[in-house]
Amino acid sequence: MKKFDLEDRLIEFADKIIDLVEILPESSKPASPLGRQVLRSGTAPALLYGEVQGSESQADFIHKNRLILKELRETQICNKLINKRSYVPSEFMKNLLQENGELVAIFTTTIQTATRRKN
Repeated sequence: MKKFDLEDRLIEFADKIIDLVEILPESSKPASPLGRQVLRSGTAPALLYGEVQGSESQADFIHKNRLILKELRETQICNKLINKRSYVPSEFMKNLLQENGELVAIFTTTIQTATRRKN
């Protein structure tokens, strides 16, 4: 996958996270803090990807990708909890969780490959 394709994919994921937060019920006390949390962690990977593109070394590249992976995993758990609470349509969450899982897999592989190359 080209880096610009991944950048676009991360931006699209962040956009879907924003959509998710916008449809969370305002009347639910737990939905509000979950929404704020998933908004931060779910949009961070797209923003951090710009940092990855400016990495100064292989170690820096690995470190910045690990930050993205950390945010994606946090988002994944928030999304699973939101899905479990049935705050939004299940089809929307199914697609979001699938994309979240695929992004986790991509960045896990990226980090493993970069670490092997570094060593």
